[in-house]
Amino acid sequence: MDTTLNNIEVRVLGSLIEKELTTPEYYPLSLNSLTNACNQKSNRDPVAVLTEEDVVRALDSLRFKQFVVLSADGGRVSKYRHLLAEKLGLMPAELAVLCELLVRGPQTTGELRTRGERMYPFGDLAAVEEVLQELIQRENPLITLMPRQPGRKEGRYAQLFSALPECGEENSEHRPEAARLRVVAENDRIAKLEEEVAALRDEVAGLQQMMTAFKAQFE
Repeated sequence: MDTTLNNIEVRVLGSLIEKELTTPEYYPLSLNSLTNACNQKSNRDPVAVLTEEDVVRALDSLRFKQFVVLSADGGRVSKYRHLLAEKLGLMPAELAVLCELLVRGPQTTGELRTRGERMYPFGDLAAVEEVLQELIQRENPLITLMPRQPGRKEGRYAQLFSALPECGEENSEHRPEAARLRVVAENDRIAKLEEEVAALRDEVAGLQQMMTAFKAQFE
């Protein structure tokens, strides 16, 4: 990639892609919804604590780099959407893989298939591998296969929108306990409900503003 993004820009871009693929009814995203998406505890590594000011700065930079645009259908509440599909000619399967790498960092083919299923129905590992090769073999590659580290069975893929992590920064291969998996599933459900509530609040606020403007015409 000719353009290098910082960690916050990567998180913002990945969150926009994720919400477009998983909750299209609430996409594009308001600043509040986008900040919540960046900070959610599920499907993120590392978990972040970003302020709206952090997200605004990242949005301004991404807009300058033509990765994000202010949505034309946002009404009175400003909403944002990414331009990756248009700018780079990406298909949904490619967006799903890139999204996972943006919000969770380097991952194996198996991890990408398991975690990417919520955004795109990959049939098998071969389907994921095909997408990975397409992203690697582009004239300007968007991902790369990192060297396999000692003690690991396979290498991990990383996105090239930001600098590659140093050796040792990748996630460990430990297997989470069953109780932890149940907690993660519950957190995912709660996070999605919180996102839906935030989106509904934005819609209500927009409708209230429209109603106020409408009433003002007759006063």
